[in-house]
Amino acid sequence: MTAAQATKAKTRSLVPVLRKFSLRSRVALLVMAAVGLTVALVSIISFFTIRTQITSNLDNNLFSQARFLASTNLGSPSSPLNTSGMDSGSATVALNIAGLQGALVGADGSLYLPVTVTNPHTGAQLTAVAPYAQSDTHVAAGTTPASARTVLENGVAYRVVTIPVRGTDTALVLATSMANTEWILHLLGLVFFLVGLGGILVAGAAGLAVAKTALRPVQRLTVATEYIAQTGDLRRIEVTGTDELARLTTSFNTMLEALARSQDHQRRLVADAGHELRTPLTSMRTNLDLLAQAMAQAEQEPDRPRLSATDRSELMTDVRAQMEELSLLISDLVELSRDEHPTHAIEHLDFAEVVDRAIERVQRRAPDLRYDLTLEPWYLDGDPAALERAVTNLLDNAAKWSPAGGTVTVRLAGGALEVADQGPGIDEADLGHVFERFYRSPEARTMPGSGLGLAIVRQVAENHGGRVAAARAPGADGKPGGALLGVWLPGSPQPPTQPSQRAQQ
Repeated sequence: MTAAQATKAKTRSLVPVLRKFSLRSRVALLVMAAVGLTVALVSIISFFTIRTQITSNLDNNLFSQARFLASTNLGSPSSPLNTSGMDSGSATVALNIAGLQGALVGADGSLYLPVTVTNPHTGAQLTAVAPYAQSDTHVAAGTTPASARTVLENGVAYRVVTIPVRGTDTALVLATSMANTEWILHLLGLVFFLVGLGGILVAGAAGLAVAKTALRPVQRLTVATEYIAQTGDLRRIEVTGTDELARLTTSFNTMLEALARSQDHQRRLVADAGHELRTPLTSMRTNLDLLAQAMAQAEQEPDRPRLSATDRSELMTDVRAQMEELSLLISDLVELSRDEHPTHAIEHLDFAEVVDRAIERVQRRAPDLRYDLTLEPWYLDGDPAALERAVTNLLDNAAKWSPAGGTVTVRLAGGALEVADQGPGIDEADLGHVFERFYRSPEARTMPGSGLGLAIVRQVAENHGGRVAAARAPGADGKPGGALLGVWLPGSPQPPTQPSQRAQQ
């Protein structure tokens, strides 16, 4: 397994563990990890940068001191470094006072070391011998220009530099203890470690605060969702801010409003349907009760029938008509309960052909009317069955209100279908309600119908991206005419060169 594959496998193994935490905990951990790693990385880089800079400064100082000493008599093999006497002791004391140790290394491997002297006041032995190595002979021979290294001797770290002594075959080795430098570096490392640890803790606290603040709208949405699930109360949620979570809350409120409208429509549909169903059911029950009583009396007193054959025939005819009205009402209710955009049976069609087919159907039901037709092509994507149902409802409404021998005017131009009759027309107060479910004007309550036909027209039009309108048709001599109902659907007067993508689906 490669390193990349191993890393990917570890990442996959962490995913199930992270999923056990809440979203707030994951956000806090993410912030803590990001800030903590950043602080740790900055601390590490800073530590190594400072250590490199300190070491470089130490080397520069040592090289400067070595070059100075090499230019004095200490850089000569005959210097007090390798002779006895007062000068030799003075050289050792001087090196110790400067915190330095020295040695002269010859190209042939010969060594010239400071002598060890005794402090006359304390009796302590003083020495200033620098750590040296075989590699220093290369500097003395001139094969290596200079060298710098760190040497560990007797548990103490020394920084050692070696430079050639000009005019001789020797090299001056100069060393200084790194105890103070190591102490400073250890102190810096501890400080950076504490800073990194503090940064991680601060990042964790900041991550929790950020997660709590950022996810507060999500928490409100969660509480609101649970409240709606328990109570069904579709109340709005307060929107604060303009960020993405505020937009999410706004979208959630929009969804709640749509659900509230849907619930209100359903309640009104059920209430209106119950009201409309009650009348034919009550009438049917009354007629059936009369028939049952008449049949029972006929069995008991066959010579004295309560209802004549004509009355029974009329009752049966009335029951049959009420059953047909009830069937039509149920069919309309099923159509309205869908309340959905067309998603199947969509094809590219000419709306004029749909209108023409609907007119043929209505003519068979109302042959005593004339139809004045003006149909222009109008192409659109839609459900042909639903569109034909809507146009048929418009024409049936016009046929219902037109007098015998009257004319129904049908115009289709620019996607706008207008159907005008020669009936009494629509009152101004009723124009805005004719397409509502179960709405029936006082004049229409004595006419057959459920009050759902025009509501179906509006639903089909809106599901196809269109709209409906109602007005008074112009009459003769400037007088208002009958009703004028219209439907507009989006489309084009020209057929497409290719089948639409929607139709292909």
